[in-house]
Amino acid sequence: MLISIVNNVKIYNLSAGKALPDWLSDRKRRLLLKKNKELLHRTELIQDLEMPVLSTNIVTSPDQNYLFITGMYKPRLRCYDFRQMAMKFERCFDSECVKMMVLSEDFTKIAMLQQDRHIEFHNSTGYYFKVRIPKPGRDFCYDYQNCIIYSCGASCDIFRLNLDIGSFEDSLVSEKGGFNSCITNSDLQLTLGGSVDGTIECWDSRMSRTEVVKSFNCGIFSPYYSDSEQDIPGVTSMKFKDNLNLAVGTQTGQVFLFDIRTNKPYTIKDHFFGLPIKNLDFHSTSNEHDLVMSLDEKVLKLWDRNSGETFTAIQPEKDLNSFCAIPGTGMVFLTNEGQKVQPYYIPALGPAPKWCSYLDQITEELEEDVSENIIYEDYKFVTMQELEEMGIEHLVGTNLLRAYMHGFFMDMKLYTKAKSASNPHAFEEYRRNKIKQKLADERTNRVQLLNSLPKVNRRLAAKILQKKEQSIASKSETGRPTALEDDRFKAMFENPDFDATKE
Repeated sequence: MLISIVNNVKIYNLSAGKALPDWLSDRKRRLLLKKNKELLHRTELIQDLEMPVLSTNIVTSPDQNYLFITGMYKPRLRCYDFRQMAMKFERCFDSECVKMMVLSEDFTKIAMLQQDRHIEFHNSTGYYFKVRIPKPGRDFCYDYQNCIIYSCGASCDIFRLNLDIGSFEDSLVSEKGGFNSCITNSDLQLTLGGSVDGTIECWDSRMSRTEVVKSFNCGIFSPYYSDSEQDIPGVTSMKFKDNLNLAVGTQTGQVFLFDIRTNKPYTIKDHFFGLPIKNLDFHSTSNEHDLVMSLDEKVLKLWDRNSGETFTAIQPEKDLNSFCAIPGTGMVFLTNEGQKVQPYYIPALGPAPKWCSYLDQITEELEEDVSENIIYEDYKFVTMQELEEMGIEHLVGTNLLRAYMHGFFMDMKLYTKAKSASNPHAFEEYRRNKIKQKLADERTNRVQLLNSLPKVNRRLAAKILQKKEQSIASKSETGRPTALEDDRFKAMFENPDFDATKE
């Protein structure tokens, strides 16, 4: 567990800590856990909370009992049961998931928008059905009251798939060149689309016509906006807090908060990275702080909804893809370009969830700096070229070598034996190199000594320094200053009239 303090707010990184190699046997794992204190103090919140390469999307079920994560490679979906703190199931599919939604209260109905122009549906048993959409999708949303999925992308239309009758309805018509984001408000019966030119368009699902009923351009409030239409940043994400408050993220890293009754934002927040806002959410803390959570590729920022002041921020080393905050608690999950899905616990946001209530008790006990190094001390990483030089390339494919990235891990004892066998004169070469290095250091010291000697009585000064070095080596140093260090004899080494070498 790693603790950091940003703006006087404590943030606990629950995934920080040393990791064990996957190929270790259970016996070796137990021995390492007994010997290493850092491993004993690590916190494994949920078992196997990771992906083979990277994680992309993350959501929780409406009943807050299940966590869904998509990642690569191969494209897959993993479901975790909070009550069991373990993975419930894993499913793979053919194309990368762009976005994911949970259609039921639990894990039984899931919809995924995929890169190959399909929306794929899963039920409790696995794959159920998938439907091809007319254009590549960038985002989709679900209207619970009308049972309609809206999908938008590189098209001027927003497509409507009615799940009740199992067919497409007339598309929502627009004159824009494409949409990056869409969202619905079931209470207001509104569907909003965020276009690539910074315009938000609204449709009323109670009306039979599919034309836009309201539109306004939020990109003109960006600091990067000029009179040219090409400088208007596009809308990349949207989120409703309630029936009145709407958060809008832009391509250039700004977040605008609107009261939908007006066209002007009441709060503007800039991330100052110039990166698209990927995800937005609202969160109310136990201290009655009304916060907005906005994420781009570099940082997750938490800031006050009314004033725009930063509450705290999370900035990991890996690039971020999405986040999920559990309502009413201080738990936040981040997906990123690394294998680990990163859980963070922020006590200032709220208490720990019920399924991990022990966090409130152990966070104070485990406040220690834990580096994110990986324990491979007993193994040596070697490349194929090094194996050929040692003559053990025939071991490739056996249990003695573990393939990793562009090389292999091998036991350190085996590496030492192979190295000494391939080069029996290695010790002699090492000894000769050490002697050469020592002679070179002595020459350097002599040059430095000559440069540090005074201009007058250099021979006498050299003898004094030599005597001092000998006394230090024999540990007979008295601590009294020499003539070079005594100010009473200073003139003897500076004034040429005292030069003893003159006739």
